[in-house]
Amino acid sequence: MAVSSPDLKAFLLATPFFGGLSDASLDLLISMLVERHFDSGAIVVAEGESGRSMFVVHSGTLEVSERLETGAAIHMSGLESGDFFGEMTLLDMQNRSATVVAQTPTLLYELTAQKLYAFYKADIHAYVIVLQNINRELCRRLRRADARIKRLEVREAGPR
Repeated sequence: MAVSSPDLKAFLLATPFFGGLSDASLDLLISMLVERHFDSGAIVVAEGESGRSMFVVHSGTLEVSERLETGAAIHMSGLESGDFFGEMTLLDMQNRSATVVAQTPTLLYELTAQKLYAFYKADIHAYVIVLQNINRELCRRLRRADARIKRLEVREAGPR
C-alpha cells in the first residue's frame, strides 16, 4: 500500500536518503513508497537473490550479514530507524550482497527500481539529489569499511 502522512514526511526529511528534496518532490516520492512490516526473525532480503528495491527503516532493528566460503555468516552491521539499505542493487543491478534480518518487529518503506525510474522521468532534478544522497551514504560506508580494514591490518601485522 502507498503511504502518506505529515509525520512520515518529517521523518523522511530527517533521513540521509531524502535530504534536500522540495516538498513537491518529497510528496511524489512518498506516494511511490510501500509500507512493509516484518516480524522479529524475518528475512527481509537474502544474499544472492535478485533485488530490485531498496528500503528505509522507519522503526525496528535489523542485522546485516554475509556468508563466508565456509557457509558461516558474519555480522556486517546493524540498521535502525533512519537507515536505508538495498540501494546497491538499484545502482549496479547485481544480486543482493547481504542478508538482512529483522531483529525486532520492523516497519520499512520500500522503493522499487520501477518507481525510482518513474521518479526520474517525473522530476530529474530531484532524482539527481536522491542519487547524490545515496552516493554520500555509500562513501560513508566505504570510509567505515576502510577504517575496519585498517584496524584489522594493524591488529594482524602491526604498523609497517
